[in-house]
Amino acid sequence: MPRSVRLAILFAVYSSLSAPAYAYLDGATGSIILQGIIGAVTTWFVYYRMFTAKAKTLLARITGKTSDERSE
Repeated sequence: MPRSVRLAILFAVYSSLSAPAYAYLDGATGSIILQGIIGAVTTWFVYYRMFTAKAKTLLARITGKTSDERSE
């Protein structure tokens, strides 16, 4: 039997034998998750604006247009 098949079977057996975690999530957990989501979205917007500004500058440099000509 190939090694990858044996590992898949072992993983399936091991994951089916797991016990319940009985984990507790306090009130601050939701706040931390919300902060992470807000931070990720803000990071994406900043990256997007930086990328588009650099792309516009590169395209203007390639086409030889100035910033006044691009806005029209």
